[in-house]
Amino acid sequence: MITVFGIPNCDSVKKARAWLSSQGVEHQFHDFKKHGLDSQQLAHWAQALGWEKLLNRQGSTWRKLDPAVQAAVCDSASACQLMLSHTSLIKRPVVQWPQRLSVGFDAGQWQAWSEGS
Repeated sequence: MITVFGIPNCDSVKKARAWLSSQGVEHQFHDFKKHGLDSQQLAHWAQALGWEKLLNRQGSTWRKLDPAVQAAVCDSASACQLMLSHTSLIKRPVVQWPQRLSVGFDAGQWQAWSEGS
């Protein structure tokens, strides 16, 4: 089963879920604002995807942080700690596929994965 992790009002998450539904791909949704996020799971994502790719430095949550807090993010441990306390800093959606993990929505890539499986 494919699991889409994110928050329901995120545009990228909405697009991803709509694309999966339009392709007839069964999936479940995990709202990490409502249902939380396990620190081990986040550490796994950071290891698999790279914490730099997972940390959303483009959003308003990052911009609202104190510059000293931003500057303190220097490795996976510090990034994960911050992302756990501010889940909006996690780039979305994170998708757990049967054979892979991805972050962000890329219809072309997802289509290629669907055709290749």
